[in-house]
Amino acid sequence: MTVRHRSDWLVFAQFVLLALLLLPGEPLWGAPWLTVAAVAVGVVGVALAIAGIAALGRDIVPWVAPKDDASLRTDGVFRFTRNPVYLGILVGSLGWVAWRGRVELLLVWALLAAVLVTKAHVEQRFLLEAFGDDYRQYARRTPLILWGRGIR
Repeated sequence: MTVRHRSDWLVFAQFVLLALLLLPGEPLWGAPWLTVAAVAVGVVGVALAIAGIAALGRDIVPWVAPKDDASLRTDGVFRFTRNPVYLGILVGSLGWVAWRGRVELLLVWALLAAVLVTKAHVEQRFLLEAFGDDYRQYARRTPLILWGRGIR
């Protein structure tokens, strides 16, 4: 992996943490109602991430900085969150953690959440540089993930 920018290490951390969510082990909980709820949450998360990826189309990149010729997306799923892919990953992986029933996976998920929130904050700087006032206006009306309107 070639690191183009310091922030690209956040991408590496994200994928390591996602891989750690696959750690084996016997579940500590697993009531049927929890399994149903976990699967429902997971499906919603995956659908949200796929919707974000589909909306980005050829502009999707794993890195924090957007492609040079990318356009700013503000419609569709991007009306509700500036980071539907990150939100989808968080929601989907939370469903996975609940389904797997492992305490250590809760810690991995919390670290993943911290990495994705940090990535979103760093990414908004790149988007502000690329799209200027258009992004600033978009940020005023749309949460960064689920919260945090505006630029921080």
